[in-house]
Amino acid sequence: MRVTLKLATSLDGRIATADGESRWITGEAARLEGHRLRAGHDAILVGVETVLKDDPELTARLPGRSVDQPLRVVLDSRLRTPGTAKLAGENTLILTAVEARAVGSAQVRQVEAEDGRPAIPAVLKALKTAGVESVLIEGGGQVAAAFLRAGAVDRLEWFRAPILLGGEGRPCVAALALAKLADAPKFRRLGVEPVGDDLWERYARF
Repeated sequence: MRVTLKLATSLDGRIATADGESRWITGEAARLEGHRLRAGHDAILVGVETVLKDDPELTARLPGRSVDQPLRVVLDSRLRTPGTAKLAGENTLILTAVEARAVGSAQVRQVEAEDGRPAIPAVLKALKTAGVESVLIEGGGQVAAAFLRAGAVDRLEWFRAPILLGGEGRPCVAALALAKLADAPKFRRLGVEPVGDDLWERYARF
């Protein structure tokens, strides 16, 4: 399975201000490329904090043409996704660490947990069972860190806006618990190009 981590950040790697404001860090051109990335993957995955904060639709919207919509996937350890959420409908899979119950018309599946959260190997297995061959991770920092710690991220698609949010801003990747520099996840750059005022950087895992 191909796992891509998409990041939309400030120059200093922040995805939001301290109080969570994030719309919009990157510009319209970068957001359009983000929708193209969504359309090129079988599934889009976020954590429940993104659902609670932004109530996203997680759909691919491209001007002038219809798109086969990717499966929407939520990692929700304690099953806090409200039944009224925009993505609590069909074509959504919620993976949880607790006993499954109904959330709107979404599919809800309990998977093996690690430290109270869905374990990444179990998540990947559940996605494969659902027919997913490629997944785009869109948020947030805890989810990004979990996949990176597991060595499961194959590619980075990083949109960097020409603004600075400072140390109080929310980081794009949460703690990785590195014991030494040699343990850091390593990537090689595939390309860099401007998109509007932003910069689009692409990386592949070594």
